[in-house]
Amino acid sequence: MTDETHVSDPYYARLTQLDNSFLVYEDAQPAGATHVACTQIHEAAPLRLPDGSLDIEGIEEYVVSRLDRIPRYRQRLARTPLEGHPVWVDDSSFNIRYHVRHSRLPQPGNERQLKRMVGRIFSQRLDREKPLWELWVIEGLEGDRVAILTKVHHCMVDGVSGSELIAALLTPEPQEKPDPPARWIPRPVPSRVALGAGEIARVAQAPLLVGSAVAQLVRDEDHARQRLGRQLGALGRVLGDAGGGTPVPFNRPVGPHRRLDWMPMSLAEIKGVRKAVGGTVNDVVLATAAGALGRFLARERGMDLDAVRFRAFTPVSTRTRGERGTGGNRVSGWTLDLPIAEPDPLARLAAVRSTTSELKSGGEALGTEMVVQMTEWTGSAPLSLAARFLHLGAPFNTIITNVPGPPRPLYLLESRMLEIHPHLPLLGTLGLGIALFSYDGTISWGFSADWDLLPDLHQLVMHTERAFDDLRRAARGS
Repeated sequence: MTDETHVSDPYYARLTQLDNSFLVYEDAQPAGATHVACTQIHEAAPLRLPDGSLDIEGIEEYVVSRLDRIPRYRQRLARTPLEGHPVWVDDSSFNIRYHVRHSRLPQPGNERQLKRMVGRIFSQRLDREKPLWELWVIEGLEGDRVAILTKVHHCMVDGVSGSELIAALLTPEPQEKPDPPARWIPRPVPSRVALGAGEIARVAQAPLLVGSAVAQLVRDEDHARQRLGRQLGALGRVLGDAGGGTPVPFNRPVGPHRRLDWMPMSLAEIKGVRKAVGGTVNDVVLATAAGALGRFLARERGMDLDAVRFRAFTPVSTRTRGERGTGGNRVSGWTLDLPIAEPDPLARLAAVRSTTSELKSGGEALGTEMVVQMTEWTGSAPLSLAARFLHLGAPFNTIITNVPGPPRPLYLLESRMLEIHPHLPLLGTLGLGIALFSYDGTISWGFSADWDLLPDLHQLVMHTERAFDDLRRAARGS
C-alpha cells in the first residue's frame, strides 16, 4: 500500500506525441471528435431494483470500485508552461456522477432506435476540463436488455488498451455486490515552475539519448544496425508509396454528425474460411470488406471499380508484454490496396493474402513506427501542419481495424454482457471507419460514418453480410 507521504507528492505524466496527435487533430477539426467508443448490450434484469427501476446508483458504485485499475479515469489534462505540451494530472474535483449518465429509449426500444441514439451521443465531444470519458446507461431496449455506451478519448487508448480497459471494468464471474473501493487521494498538480523545469531537463537530456543510440549502433548492441536498416528500408517504401487512393463519395470533409451501425458475425465461421483456404482471420476480414465496398460503390454509387484505387489503413499494435495495461497508444500500421474490383471471392482473398504477406516480410509497419518515433523529437509542429492539411485528403480511403477481445463472457455485477460493438472516430476526409471486435465466439463489425456522406450506411452493412456469405460458400466448395 502506498504511504500518504508519497501520495501527497506532486504528480504528472507527459503524453507521447502519438497520444497528443489525437488532441491536435481534434483541435484542427471543430466539426469532429477523436474519441473511440463501444456499445455493450447487457441483461437488464440483474441491474434492476425491487421496484423494477434500473439501479443507476449501484452501477455508479460498481464503476468506482473498479477505478483503481484505470488511473487515467481520474486524471485530466494540463499543459506545460514552455511547450504547452499536454500532461496528465489527478483531478481533485472528480465526480463519478458527471461521467456515468442515464438515458432511455422510447418504445418500442428496437435496435434501430438504439443505433440512432448512440450515434447522437457519439457525435458529442468530451469535455477537455474533466477526465476524458463517459459511460452512458441506456435502458428501454427490447428483450429486457440494457445498452452501455462507453466513450474514451483516443489520446487515452488504442484498440488493444481499449480491450484491456473493458476487461478492467468488467469481471469474468458474476458478483452480487461491488468490491469496496480502494482509497484514493488525488496528488497535487505540480507548480508551473516544476513543470517548466521538467521540460528543460527533457530537452537537455535529448543529446545524451541520441549519443547513447549512436553508441549502441557503433557497438551493434541487440542487432541495432540490422533493425535500423530494416526501419529505414521500410520508411523508404512507406514514403515512396505515399500516393493516395482514388477519392470516393465518402472521402470528403466530415461534418459533426455520426451514423453508426453494427453487425455480429460468427468468429467460428470466419475461422472456418481461413482453415479451408488459408490466410489469417484478418485476411478474411479484409477480403470481405473489399467485396462489400466494391459492391457498395458500384451498385449504390455507380462507380467504375476498374478506375478506382481503394486503399485502407490497418493499425498494427506495437505494444510489448511489458506495456500491457499501460493505456495510451502503441500502434503502427499498414496501408494496402484492397481488390474491390475483383468479382471472385477466392481470388479476392488470395490477392489480400499476397499483399499482407509482402507487407509482413517487408516490415512496412516498422516504417510507420519510425515516423511515430521521430515525432517525439520534432515536437507538435509537424502534427499541427499535418492536421491542417488532413481535410484536403488522406493517403488512404478508410481505416479498417480488427482487435481481438475477451474470448469468454464478462459481467457487470450479475449482468452478463451479451454483445459488444466498436465505434471509430472520423477525421479529415475519412467519412467511413470500420472496426471489428471479437467477444465470446462472436466478432462484431462496427461501422462509423458521416451522417451526410453515408445516409445509406446500412446498405454497406448488408453488402458486407452478402460478401462474406459468397466467400464462405466459395471456401466450402474449394
